[in-house]
Amino acid sequence: GPPCPTDRLVLQVPARALLEGDTVTLRCRVRMDTTVTGIRFYHEEKDLGRLHHGTELSLSLLQLHHRGHYRCGGWVISLVSRWREKSAPVTLTVRSECGDGHG
Repeated sequence: GPPCPTDRLVLQVPARALLEGDTVTLRCRVRMDTTVTGIRFYHEEKDLGRLHHGTELSLSLLQLHHRGHYRCGGWVISLVSRWREKSAPVTLTVRSECGDGHG
């Protein structure tokens, strides 16, 4: 089978088509054997600060400027040290409601 992903942090984004005005929840999934603290979310590498609750970031009333790359990150804690780690980037696509030419 395919190799197990080694990422400690995986950003989960719903795989449905998003339109302006929708609400979406991004979830930062931490590997079972890993302790992570201080989870943060990033949009285009910009720290989104306190918009989130724990491991989930909810974006409501989506706008086109919400498009782009998102990551989550945090402090991975091991027995001997701690270090910052980020998930791979995931692209969020938002479509304009009036972009399909149907009036």
